[in-house]
Amino acid sequence: MKGIFLNINFLTAFLLINNALVYGEGKKMDADSDSTKIVIDFKDAKEVRLWSAINDDVMGGLSEGKASITEDGYLLFSGNLSLENNGGFSSIRMIPPEIDFGVYKGARIRVKGDGRSYQFRLRTSRRFDGAAYKSEFHTIPEKWIEIDLYFDSFLPVYRGKILKNAEPLDPAEIRQIGLLIADKSEGSFELFVDRIEFFKSKPEIAR
Repeated sequence: MKGIFLNINFLTAFLLINNALVYGEGKKMDADSDSTKIVIDFKDAKEVRLWSAINDDVMGGLSEGKASITEDGYLLFSGNLSLENNGGFSSIRMIPPEIDFGVYKGARIRVKGDGRSYQFRLRTSRRFDGAAYKSEFHTIPEKWIEIDLYFDSFLPVYRGKILKNAEPLDPAEIRQIGLLIADKSEGSFELFVDRIEFFKSKPEIAR
């Protein structure tokens, strides 16, 4: 167990140092309007250094997954999901720039997937382990879609189980952003992400 805790502490330090290096190079994370802030758009290949993979091998599983930046400037979350050895999940996560997420109502993501289901995850701690808040979304094969995920719909989870007595997500405390696949289906997966935004108000419904 001592070795596991050492690895956890190392990963947390690695995430913090990488973010300091990348954001210190002048990457601008400003709002493109009063109502929407683009946190990451992946046009800079250095963005991949912000993301770390956490797969089920930390529990003995055999799933593989990683983050990369494509030539077209998209984040690619890809790998292979295995259910062997009680496994079945793959994820990537990053520590975002210091933003007051408390003024926003939700996250907007533009993605192109493979027809599988994924989770957008938020954490209120920089720790490796612990509770997370999830919002599941479904993809359409080879089609770009834009999805709004409202903070008040995120569910608190820990190791795949919903926490019934946990506090609801407080967006002001967001410390990590991540993507996860755990749809209980073996095989390869591929999710492209164009950008991650946060919005202050719900879009108006056309009449």
